[in-house]
Amino acid sequence: MTTLEILENAKAAKTAMQAVDGDRINAALTEMARSLRASCDSILAANAEDIRAAEGKISPVMIDRLRLTPERIEGMARGILEIVELPSPLGRVLKHVERPNGLIIERVSVPMGVIAIIYESRPNVTSDAAALALKSGNVCILRGGKEAYNSSRAIVDALCDGIERAGVDRRAIQLVSDTTRQSANELMTARGYVDLLIPRGGAGLIRACVENATVPCLETGTGICHIYVDAAADQDMALGIIENAKTSRPSVCNAAEVCLVHRDIAAEFLPKLQKRLVTEREVNPVELILDGRAAKIIEGTPADGNSFDTEFLDYRLAVAVVDGVSEAVAHIAAHSTGHSECIVTECAESAEYFTRAVDSAAVYVNASTRFTDGGEFGLGCEMGISTQKMHARGPLGIEELTTYKYIIRGKGQVR
Repeated sequence: MTTLEILENAKAAKTAMQAVDGDRINAALTEMARSLRASCDSILAANAEDIRAAEGKISPVMIDRLRLTPERIEGMARGILEIVELPSPLGRVLKHVERPNGLIIERVSVPMGVIAIIYESRPNVTSDAAALALKSGNVCILRGGKEAYNSSRAIVDALCDGIERAGVDRRAIQLVSDTTRQSANELMTARGYVDLLIPRGGAGLIRACVENATVPCLETGTGICHIYVDAAADQDMALGIIENAKTSRPSVCNAAEVCLVHRDIAAEFLPKLQKRLVTEREVNPVELILDGRAAKIIEGTPADGNSFDTEFLDYRLAVAVVDGVSEAVAHIAAHSTGHSECIVTECAESAEYFTRAVDSAAVYVNASTRFTDGGEFGLGCEMGISTQKMHARGPLGIEELTTYKYIIRGKGQVR
């Protein structure tokens, strides 16, 4: 099926979705989860094809990002069922005004319509995006990366079988089969078909969408996430937070990429950091990339001009020594992508300054940046992490996939 045919189908399904109420949407989501579980073997077989084709071409970290397991498929199904339990974001009266002339004006939440999602080699995004779009009353067009196409195809087939059993038009979830740049460009310029475009992936993909899209585009940012260890930090806590934020899953956007350390504790803390992340890790030790001040204290790779502006998505961490919280904030302002930043401190004044001054979507005090996630924020799963300020910021859940319209009721008023 061509991309244009998919766009035409989506436009038709958008009209059909207007008649689908919240109970049937929840029934469709429940059937989607059931179908994923029932199709586990076929999905794993398709994923094995993708893994075989990708081996030797992408890094082991990215292979892990691509890989599906029975546990990960079960997690996808559970994520859908968590969305079922969320209240519907549709039809909510956001504002009610009664005018002196008797007009009653209400602002009511409604679906965006057709949402196109362009993403890379994470097949679980296929399930998450489809479920969030459906719960918010939208039709979705999924355009995944070529590395995960077989996996995504098997997942979409299962999801569509599920919604069809619930009486929902299976065209509400569609996967673009063309994984070349041509299909991405067609989605970016599909005015009259696509109501919202969401790119989810690396810096190049996001930049291409933001710069070239002629349809509304919601920017989900790369994650150059920072952890600042203050002079008043609990150092054991800081080590635990950094280890989790860097190593628990380094290939995701909420993983830490930069560690900033207060000069007063650098001589004491940096050797502890090196021991925790490098010498004590027999598997996947972290490469520490050091600025000049840090390099005088511990051994590592010298930083270059790009080290603090790179989303490594790997076992690599840029480290710098700063004079205090204000310099840490300035460093973040100069290098951050506006995703997630953390301060580790027992000083309430430093924490307050950091949370006010750092201009990112999620700002943490004494907690790992890995919590920037729709599920962890109680949103079910997520469509991505928005680093822009309009119309949504942070994890994109079902409410962020709606807009509103005004409904005005009168009794013959004229102007």
